[in-house]
Amino acid sequence: MNKIIDLLGNRAEYYLGHTCKTIDKSLIHVPSADTIDKVWINSDRNIRTLNSLQTLLGHGRLANTGYVSILPVDQGIEHSAGASFAPNPLYFDPENIVKLAIEGGCNGVASTFGVLGAVARKYAHKIPFIVKLNHNELLTYPTSYDQVMFGTVKEAWNMGAVAVGATIYFGSEQSRRQLVEIAEAFEYAHKLGMATILWCYLRNNDFKKDGVDYHAAADLTGQANHLGVTIKADIVKQKLPVNNGGFTAIKFGKTSDKVYTELTSEHPIDLCRYQVANGYMGRVGLINSGGESHGSSDLKDAVITAIVNKRAGGMGLISGRKAFQKPMNEGVELLHTIQDVYLDTGITIA
Repeated sequence: MNKIIDLLGNRAEYYLGHTCKTIDKSLIHVPSADTIDKVWINSDRNIRTLNSLQTLLGHGRLANTGYVSILPVDQGIEHSAGASFAPNPLYFDPENIVKLAIEGGCNGVASTFGVLGAVARKYAHKIPFIVKLNHNELLTYPTSYDQVMFGTVKEAWNMGAVAVGATIYFGSEQSRRQLVEIAEAFEYAHKLGMATILWCYLRNNDFKKDGVDYHAAADLTGQANHLGVTIKADIVKQKLPVNNGGFTAIKFGKTSDKVYTELTSEHPIDLCRYQVANGYMGRVGLINSGGESHGSSDLKDAVITAIVNKRAGGMGLISGRKAFQKPMNEGVELLHTIQDVYLDTGITIA
């Protein structure tokens, strides 16, 4: 705890002492060692899927806590290999990506068919594999944004993966096609006994209004999460909310004044709590994104995100660029420090 308090500095009380007075913690399904028995046993997930979820929850430094720490490295396609790996060319080699996840004590490693397939025979039994099914590639010109399938669910299953991941760009012109594709893929993944993780991202140029970007607004991301759990994502990944009022500013869709007057406040933990609530009050766990690397502030930024997620009722963090765009020992330290937040029993739900 001392290291965490030192990193937070004069903001320690703001994050660690906050009490949520919006959506009460008693309503949240808080991650725990018996999450499968408490939350998932009554669902329609088959036995093999429950086993896959438990495999993911039972690995790494956070094993059997209900929380997860995942290393995602799909940015070589999503952001280009040069943009992603030039800061540390070591990670052009897929084996080093998996080694970082193992040394970092992660529950699992999420990456592309190519990365995981290159080393599957050596590592699929040593750390849970999460295969990302679709990607947005940035080699089109002019630049366009669309998540397209790069492989099949059966291919991921044959690789020995315990879970598949996918992204939907909610709000985009292609979102309805992506929604159908991923709903069908997740249904087949469950049939084969794999867990499912959905990156519930927003993408629409009109989600920026009067100079304010609402792509990480609590109300819009919360609704994206709600759509994600509707197609049976077992875990949803979302960016940490940085503001609110997307529906009212853009003047579209439907919302309620109570979303802003009673169910949220300006505090980041309360904004994140609204994201958790949209995942069936935490039945479907929320993992927040670690975001891009900013250099010297990465460790502090990651700890703040972890504290906000945990105290809001989320189930963990997915941290990529902050971990792999630096020397491996520093990446391992960052991942361990994030995990220390979830292992610290003194940091509780707000």
